[in-house]
Amino acid sequence: MQLKLVIAPLLMCASPALAQPASQVSPPIADPAVADRLANAAQAVSDAVLNMPVGDLKAAAEGRRATPDEKRMTVGDLARRDDPDFDRKLHRQIAEARPMVRQGMKAVNESLPAVMQSLEQARRSLERALANLPDPTYPQR
Repeated sequence: MQLKLVIAPLLMCASPALAQPASQVSPPIADPAVADRLANAAQAVSDAVLNMPVGDLKAAAEGRRATPDEKRMTVGDLARRDDPDFDRKLHRQIAEARPMVRQGMKAVNESLPAVMQSLEQARRSLERALANLPDPTYPQR
């Protein structure tokens, strides 16, 4: 569950290289600092999620009003209730994910030219197929 808190923010990152036409793709990012910035962003998003208040929601689900203590309850409080060492473990997991992020970026960098070439070939094939479709406004006998 904790690893999902690390991976989810990374999956939400945009991929501008895939949104551009093949002829306009910028060179792949090979800078390891980018992986560190992604891990830092994952940490910040995880911290933001852990600080979200959920006491009112918990009380509403139970069909009652929230107490003052419950109104201050956060996602992190719920996680720490089951595991007092939750914060340290989460930070360690994010730190351990940095090499995996670097490996993933390296794999994307290596495969991006082949992927873009395949997408370009698929685009040309679709254009040929669409060019051969009959005209729907042409009179039929």
